[in-house]
Amino acid sequence: MLKKALLLSLLLLLSSCSLDRTTALGEVDKVQVVSKNASVSHYRAYFIRTRLKPIRDKQKYLYFYNKKKKDLAILLHKNDQYILYSLFNPDASKLTIRANNKTRYSAIEKALQKKEYQRSSPEEASATTLVALRRYKGIKTLLVEVKDYSNLQIKYQEAIKTYNAAPIQHIKTKLPHSLISDYYEKYYTQAKSDEARGQLQIIAKKLQLDTPEEIKSKEETITALAREIPEEVEAPKEETKKEEEPEEPKVSALSFTYYATKASYDELDTYLAERATRRSLSFNQYAQLEQRHSTLKEEKLLNEGSLEKLISAYKVTKKPSYKKRILELMKEVQE
Repeated sequence: MLKKALLLSLLLLLSSCSLDRTTALGEVDKVQVVSKNASVSHYRAYFIRTRLKPIRDKQKYLYFYNKKKKDLAILLHKNDQYILYSLFNPDASKLTIRANNKTRYSAIEKALQKKEYQRSSPEEASATTLVALRRYKGIKTLLVEVKDYSNLQIKYQEAIKTYNAAPIQHIKTKLPHSLISDYYEKYYTQAKSDEARGQLQIIAKKLQLDTPEEIKSKEETITALAREIPEEVEAPKEETKKEEEPEEPKVSALSFTYYATKASYDELDTYLAERATRRSLSFNQYAQLEQRHSTLKEEKLLNEGSLEKLISAYKVTKKPSYKKRILELMKEVQE
């Protein structure tokens, strides 16, 4: 009886797993509405990534936009087909283009242009996107999250264009800076009166956006601080005495995969400093670790670096990420 009960339980478990997977297969490779209101529409899709092939320059997805339909879409390459999924209109039929090994990407793009879809970016469609690798109910997928801010963007653009902050005072949904900052700066520069600039400052506060004057002031402060911080002088290297019988260099027991994917910055820094590391790895492996080391070093500086160190780094690299972090720290200090 016990054996029969165990066997029955196992069969029920297996059938349940099979049912879950069948249900999941019916939910992937389609766009679904997450939420929708007067300000923003949120869409989500899970695409089975094991079927995806590169489209161009190793890219496995590209965005296209139809201005007439106001439709942002994503192009995927599956087996012998190129498929265009509408991201703004989940109920719309997907557009399929047959292809073979000799089919060039330019032919696919021309076919889409005939349907009035042009290569684009989410920002040009008043949207933001998030793409990530995810497992959906056991299936390896490419997650695509899309938020359409076109309605909200139009409201803010109208307020900015007419120099009237009243219509947007009740709005609570935040509009991403990337969708409005250039438009705001254009009209702030064109403002001819203190009253107009005053209205734009109210809008900027609502958007949590700096005015051109505030940005310029902060940049001048950064430049002034940078002049005060002396350049870092590399310490002279100590002369190393030659040993008659040098010790055999030690090689870390951890695998290359660990250092390439999981090791912290300090662990990787120590590993690369070991004399035996270069000889134990191939040229490509060592170059890959150096690249990751550089990335982790930048992340560490952005997350933990002081204002002075960030300014010193910005003086050398001029990286926008350093500038953005400097402005954030200065804002925190002011608050």
